[in-house]
Amino acid sequence: MRKTGFDRQKYLDLQSEHIDQRRKRFGGKLYLEFGGKLFDDHHAARVLPGFTPDNKIEMLNTIADEVEIVMVISSHDLIRNKVRADVGITYEADVLRLIDEFRSYGLYVGSVVITQMADDHRQARNFKRKLERLGLKVYRHYPIKGYPNDVPLIVSENGYGRNEYVETSRDVVVVTAPGPGSGKMATCLSQLYHDHKRGIPSGYAKYETFPIWNLPLDHPVNMAYEAATADLDDVNMIDPFHLAAYGEQVVNYNRDVESFPVLKLLFEQLTGESPYQSPTDMGVNMAGVCIADDEVCREASKQEVLRRYFKALVAERREEAEPHQSDRIALIMSTLGITREDRPVVLPALDLEKRTKGPAAAMQLPDGRIVTGKTSALLGASSAMLLNALKVLAGIPDEVRLLDPETIEPIQTLKTRHLGSANPRLHTDEVLIALSVGARFDENCRRALDELQQLRDCDVHTSVILGSVDESIFRNLGVHVTCEPVYQSKKLYRKG
Repeated sequence: MRKTGFDRQKYLDLQSEHIDQRRKRFGGKLYLEFGGKLFDDHHAARVLPGFTPDNKIEMLNTIADEVEIVMVISSHDLIRNKVRADVGITYEADVLRLIDEFRSYGLYVGSVVITQMADDHRQARNFKRKLERLGLKVYRHYPIKGYPNDVPLIVSENGYGRNEYVETSRDVVVVTAPGPGSGKMATCLSQLYHDHKRGIPSGYAKYETFPIWNLPLDHPVNMAYEAATADLDDVNMIDPFHLAAYGEQVVNYNRDVESFPVLKLLFEQLTGESPYQSPTDMGVNMAGVCIADDEVCREASKQEVLRRYFKALVAERREEAEPHQSDRIALIMSTLGITREDRPVVLPALDLEKRTKGPAAAMQLPDGRIVTGKTSALLGASSAMLLNALKVLAGIPDEVRLLDPETIEPIQTLKTRHLGSANPRLHTDEVLIALSVGARFDENCRRALDELQQLRDCDVHTSVILGSVDESIFRNLGVHVTCEPVYQSKKLYRKG
């Protein structure tokens, strides 16, 4: 049985209470920057067992009639076709997906802001036209020379003053993005500047989860956040402004610390004084006081660091890139005193590969048991492991065959003879389809399929890099997969 380390309801109650306090403090419009993911906050759910991916949406639903969503995306991420690794789609596509998700919850999406936009950013101009054809309002924000250090320029007509003003109609403006580094805070501060010019009272706060300010700098939960943002060169650090103002050591991270002088000066120029003395003051973050079992969260966070390490290794292998990210995460692992073998599914997968001399996979079930799968003439390692796991969960004896060779062979013939596949073995999607067909006539197939939901949050490790199909199936099942940074074949061209 999976252990819980986080009090979800306490968190929702405290966050709502503190946001209400911020609204009353400013007395007008509140720009609420949402750090991390609004939907699908799987990182938080993994490192704080008990936190659910939809926590933030649940809180917003309590004030849905007062909330307006502003989506932010960086022009640079559009140019790079940056991908959200957890859902496997580009930031551009994720903006559309998130808008659909917000609307499905009855939340109002007012507009999209494209930040860091320059004249030569063709992809950004094309995306702007696409959004406008879909009926969305789009605003442009521009690079500011010397940001975030040249504060006088930033807080001027040649800085924030150049940005297009985002017209909003509700009191709580939630500013969110597909991922970090999109320009959410700069968008909020630009709005404060323009509101003041228009005589509109407004304020700013940040709804964030990580790093958790009242946990130690080297707490595994905070170090897991640093591992998760290794590609951004983010660094957790003691908030120097908070230390100077209050004599208290709390944790923040470099980008907020760097941006804080801009926000403080902006408030001072607009209202005569700043309501915040440190970047930590800006945050609405009660996650630390909602940890119900610290040891459970520590262990979950260490496992997340290991997942991030393997993901970095695979990304570097695919891109033939230098090991900058994996080296950074390796340092975090060293600080935490963990190695790759501390991920329970790693050694079973590698041991099976060594014995069978072929790709292998291992899964840890909710009760801690390890199930493995090897490559055969009929099934790939992931497919075999998936069937074995479902059999164990359903209490089906190992000698029982869920799929007969007579069922598998016609599918293989279709793949190789008619669809041009060089690999006759069944992928996980094909196995699940065959299992679903078999469930019409076979009780064991029905029992196995009934256990699919038990795979959510299970861990898997494979001895080779997964193909896109198997990767997608495991993602949809909610399984956390890592791989060795090794390809099954030596081909230079690879699909997906």
